[in-house]
Amino acid sequence: MNIEEYREFCLGLPGVTEAFPFGEDTIVFKVISKMFALTNIDNFDFVNLKCDPDRAIILRDQYEGITPGWHMNKTHWNSVKTFSDVDDELFKELITHSYDLVASTLSKKDKEQLKGL
Repeated sequence: MNIEEYREFCLGLPGVTEAFPFGEDTIVFKVISKMFALTNIDNFDFVNLKCDPDRAIILRDQYEGITPGWHMNKTHWNSVKTFSDVDDELFKELITHSYDLVASTLSKKDKEQLKGL
């Protein structure tokens, strides 16, 4: 998956916006107002994605391309290398998993807003 495919996939999820809160080289995708994915746009080597903590450990054991989240909470975030043993199908599933985890923590008001999209 290249960066444009990644961007299009993220933006295709309901209620997703992109922002650059950490500088012009780091693109962040948010569902409503909460971050679920981020990467460096100049060096698209990996993407940080939220992950269920138990699943995160299993994925890290199964795939060389999945490691604890770089500069993130290592319990709740994984770094997924873009050109590794993680194929596009799994990559998209992990993006969706991150999105779903974050969406589940939205306030009732934000969940209603998301539901209406």
